[in-house]
Amino acid sequence: MHRRHALVTLGALAATPFLAVPSPARAEKRRGGILKVSAPFNPSTLDPITGGLGSDHMVLYPIFDTLVDFEPATLAPRPGLATSWEFTDPTTLVLALRPDVLFHDGTKMDAAAVKANLDRARTDERSAVKGDLQSLQSVEVVGPLQVALRLSRPDTALPLILADRAGMMCSPKAIAERGRQHDRNPVGTGPFRFERWNDNDAVVLVRNEAYWDKQRPYLDGIHFRIITDLNTGLRAVLAGETNFAYRLNPQQKIVADRMASRVRVSSTPTIADYHLLFNYGRAPLQDVRVRQAINFALDRDGFNKAALLGLGVPAQTMLPPGYWAHDESLNNFYTHDPARARKLLAEAGHPNGIDIRFFGYSDQASQQRHEIIIEQLRQSGIRAQMMVGSSADMYQRFMVQGEGDMLLALWTGRPDPSQPFLLVYGENGFNNAGKVPPPPEMVRAQAASQSESSQEARKRAFAQLERAALEHALSAELAFVPGIEVFTPNVQGYVPNLLGKPKFNDIFLAD
Repeated sequence: MHRRHALVTLGALAATPFLAVPSPARAEKRRGGILKVSAPFNPSTLDPITGGLGSDHMVLYPIFDTLVDFEPATLAPRPGLATSWEFTDPTTLVLALRPDVLFHDGTKMDAAAVKANLDRARTDERSAVKGDLQSLQSVEVVGPLQVALRLSRPDTALPLILADRAGMMCSPKAIAERGRQHDRNPVGTGPFRFERWNDNDAVVLVRNEAYWDKQRPYLDGIHFRIITDLNTGLRAVLAGETNFAYRLNPQQKIVADRMASRVRVSSTPTIADYHLLFNYGRAPLQDVRVRQAINFALDRDGFNKAALLGLGVPAQTMLPPGYWAHDESLNNFYTHDPARARKLLAEAGHPNGIDIRFFGYSDQASQQRHEIIIEQLRQSGIRAQMMVGSSADMYQRFMVQGEGDMLLALWTGRPDPSQPFLLVYGENGFNNAGKVPPPPEMVRAQAASQSESSQEARKRAFAQLERAALEHALSAELAFVPGIEVFTPNVQGYVPNLLGKPKFNDIFLAD
């Protein structure tokens, strides 16, 4: 490459941070010890391209390095397995790869491995990240440590897309030998190697002694203890049985705040939000008036106060107020208006209201959120019939098998703001249950959001995306959540990120 761009990707920078994260604690870094984590979800899979749950990331990050990394506070791209990248022309992205990187099975992470991974991600029938890589036409090995990504159209979002699942590199040898078993026995290049996964019990990772960054990891291993009840997960930290609990609710924060002498509490804003996903590929939600009625039936302020104790931020779209890509004029697009909701239902042919099948998760906190939503909908004549199960089971039934009309989920955000619209509303998006093509104006805005080089031009495209999603009522966004983590005082080096997805790779345990 003639020019090296390590941190700039033609306007894809995240710009002004949406939040300020606390400075990491200062202590002498030391090696050794096992970080024991209270994990609130059993993974759906440990292969990065075959899963779709944002809750998987916390286990994936230690196992898999990404081609591009991101700054925690801003999501600005920074080097990962690619030390630099450059758009040599609008439809060619060239990556320079880090030398001397090995997969956990001892094979080389080189240009050929990157090509194998990206080809698999964009073509494999089981890939959940095809929507991320729609612009990627082919991958060319141009040197032992250099690949050229040939695109069908300009895509300035691609570097940060490669900071997510699509950029997590798996061993091609392991994929070839293990096939679908790689879902449960993964091989990456990350600072920790996979050792075992006992369903609904534990995931155990151990130090990668051959990690390319000789300073890391500090820990001997990470033990994820699957504790789906958040109160129990917090109690495990308070009792010293585990060191770290994440994805906690405000209710657990209140308890932890009372134990300030025994634990540390981190609470920061995130771009993660609770939203209702619709299957609008069939009746009754294929009628936009029904989807709009649901949006007008919701009291977002009431949900924030009741479910999040007022610590969240009411949401209209998947981009939060104050975030650089969000259009602030849309902040009150849907107000709480039960009368208007009933009118829309009557116009849609449901003068006596409507029955919908509502899917959700079975943990206690989720069921409390369901009750709030069900009562709000009831006041507008929308009768929700509840079905609950584990997050992995409900995702499979709703997204893959096509059961149910509506699912409450936590959208955990992605490094580039174009990704939520692509993955939730795109025809091949893994959160588009009915696989319905988005409206034409949305397709045009999506293309502009990924092809424009300036942040100002991208912001205009995002405003169009947000408005189209609202006008067509493609989902119902409820509230952005704070990232709440509680950990023991000996946990050092932790820095929260804007996605609300903890990374444990830099943590060490103080004496």
